[in-house]
Amino acid sequence: MDLSADYRLRDAAVYGHWYEKHMNPELLKDAVYGIPELRRELIRQASLVANPGCYPTSVILGLAPLLSGKMVDPKSIIVDAKSGVSGAGRGAKVDNLYCEVNEGFRAYGVGGTHRHIPEIEQELSLLAGSELAITFTPHLVPMDRGILSTIYTNPLGKVTTAELITLYEAFYDGEPFVRVLPEGRFPSTAHVRGSNFCDIGVTVDERTGRVIVVSAIDNLVKGASGQAVQNMNLMCGLPETLGLDFLPIFP
Repeated sequence: MDLSADYRLRDAAVYGHWYEKHMNPELLKDAVYGIPELRRELIRQASLVANPGCYPTSVILGLAPLLSGKMVDPKSIIVDAKSGVSGAGRGAKVDNLYCEVNEGFRAYGVGGTHRHIPEIEQELSLLAGSELAITFTPHLVPMDRGILSTIYTNPLGKVTTAELITLYEAFYDGEPFVRVLPEGRFPSTAHVRGSNFCDIGVTVDERTGRVIVVSAIDNLVKGASGQAVQNMNLMCGLPETLGLDFLPIFP
């Protein structure tokens, strides 16, 4: 189980462009991208699982039903995502100091420069069945943990909010850690804090016709170690929820 980005990208050249020269490209063919909701059976049989990034987890789970169902234009995807400071890691960086972050809200990695973009595009392209590119802008929020991704895309035909919710409920039926919210309700990072849940809300903007998806995860659990435990359970033949079915931190 690898928590770094080393085995998430299938193409060593792409990895080299966004990170550095790959040290073990021969292992890429064996790596399975570890989103259990999409790759459960492959993960069970894998010898190497690449644990997904935090932003990609929220975005991929948010869009999977729409792209798999050919419901939206894959060229129209815009992602506006926000993360707590822990998303940047524990390294001592001036930009992450309390006095730098507190009472502020800023975008970073603007203009298609964030390293999670190729990972997101790779997996969304597989779901869509064709290569796609997204507009992705992350933001730093003055809180310690949590990711909220708001996703905008254009439907390929007339669709209602009720129909989309039915689609999402069917797609994630039986999934222990994905909660599709009822019509009119949208996720909060507070409601997934300290848990392995991904909460998803979806609606149609009747004025513009766009589909809007909002997903929330805890970047330190479903966005990192919790998803790694979920994947490890599958690889070891253990109950998938083992060690993860506990009360979250709320309030």
